[in-house]
Amino acid sequence: MLEKKDLEMIAEVVSETVKEVNKPIYERLDNVDARLDKMESRLDRVERKVTDIQMTLENETNKNIQIIAEGHLDLSRKLDDALKVENEKEMLLIRVNRLENEVRRLKDKIEGIA
Repeated sequence: MLEKKDLEMIAEVVSETVKEVNKPIYERLDNVDARLDKMESRLDRVERKVTDIQMTLENETNKNIQIIAEGHLDLSRKLDDALKVENEKEMLLIRVNRLENEVRRLKDKIEGIA
C-alpha cells in the first residue's frame, strides 16, 4: 500500500505535468489577451472617429445645408417676383400691339372717309 509521502510525490508529479501541459494554453491565452487589448484600443479609436464625424454632421454639415436651402428659397422667391414682372410686361406688350393695330385701322378708316 502507498504511504502518504508516496501519494504526495505522485500528486506533485501530476501537478507539474498538468502545469507543463497547460503552459502552451496559458501562453496562448496571454497572447489572446494582448490581441484583445490591441483590438479594444483600435475600437476606441474608431468610436472616437465616429463620434467626431457625428458631431461634424450635426454642427456643421446640417447647418450648412440649411443655410444653402434658405438661400435657394430666397432665389426661388426672387425668380417668382421676376417672372411676375415678366408676365406683366408680356401682357402690356400684347395690349400695346392690339392698341397699335386698332389705331392703324382707325387711321385707315379716317383716310377712307377723307
